[in-house]
Amino acid sequence: MGFQTEFNSVCKFKSEQELYELLEYGRGKMVKSGLRVFPTGQKVIAYSVDNVAVAIVQIVGCIAEINFQGDEVTEVEMTLIRKLNEEESRIQTALADEMFFGAQQRS
Repeated sequence: MGFQTEFNSVCKFKSEQELYELLEYGRGKMVKSGLRVFPTGQKVIAYSVDNVAVAIVQIVGCIAEINFQGDEVTEVEMTLIRKLNEEESRIQTALADEMFFGAQQRS
């Protein structure tokens, strides 16, 4: 058991519903498996389930815990700074594929 720190400016959603709530209401949360640390106050790029950059968000809270079922989970609360335009999304998506998402698939 250990903490994994999310230093990179990446916040990848695993649930379409969580992303929808963030984009629709300007605030939202996502639940990740494992114990992770998302630094409060950090601005990051939010990515959809299919690794497409969609918005800039600010982390406002992070709670890492072991729930009643014994699972390690992290809840990350965030606010929407702004949605990315088409060009910004395309560039950020390509960079993230090269730096983060694609590297995991090629390794």
